[in-house]
Amino acid sequence: MPREVRERQMLDAAVAGFARHGYQAASMDDIAEEAGVSKPLVYLYLKSKEDLFTACIRRERAALVEAVRGGTGADRADGDGPRAGGVPGSGGSGAEQQLWRGLCAFFAHTAARPEGWSVLHRAHTQGEPFAREVAGLRAEITELVTLLLGRAAVDAGCDEEFAEREVSGLAHAMVGAAESLAVWANSRTDAVPSPKETAATLMNFCWTGLGQMIKGARWSPHR
Repeated sequence: MPREVRERQMLDAAVAGFARHGYQAASMDDIAEEAGVSKPLVYLYLKSKEDLFTACIRRERAALVEAVRGGTGADRADGDGPRAGGVPGSGGSGAEQQLWRGLCAFFAHTAARPEGWSVLHRAHTQGEPFAREVAGLRAEITELVTLLLGRAAVDAGCDEEFAEREVSGLAHAMVGAAESLAVWANSRTDAVPSPKETAATLMNFCWTGLGQMIKGARWSPHR
């Protein structure tokens, strides 16, 4: 069997094991048995349990980023990447539709690969270097969301100060909310929401609020 096929089997088994038991409790014996190989072969290919877990994180991270960027069109070869053209709340296209498609892709991916998402979501609690890998994932996604929100805000007539100060915070909040919603959606056993339904929940929460902020209707504790 080609090495890449055998290694993929090991990573599949490892992702399932780490998702089920966590990093500390997962057994290398069980992972090897699930992959249909000997434990020495797992160590030969992936050297250590830490390296195996890191390889799982990196594989799932790359797959998730690829799905989200593909959903927004950020990786299109024709150069038709993220460009703002819709104003929040206008029902237009541009950044609004790209963000919507990106969220749908995110939730579709985390629903289709719940074990991979579980590994990513829990990895930051396992210390370095795993937390650093997850921080890199979050930074990639947040950068893309910030780009879309920022361009929409500027095109809608907001000043540069708003775009720099508010949009960055909104992007971080949106990414954090998306992560939490993915955990919530995957934990449901009844009335499981579809990826589009979960994405719509987040769009209603964030995009509608951004539209009001752009129009100058901001919340104040003194109202």
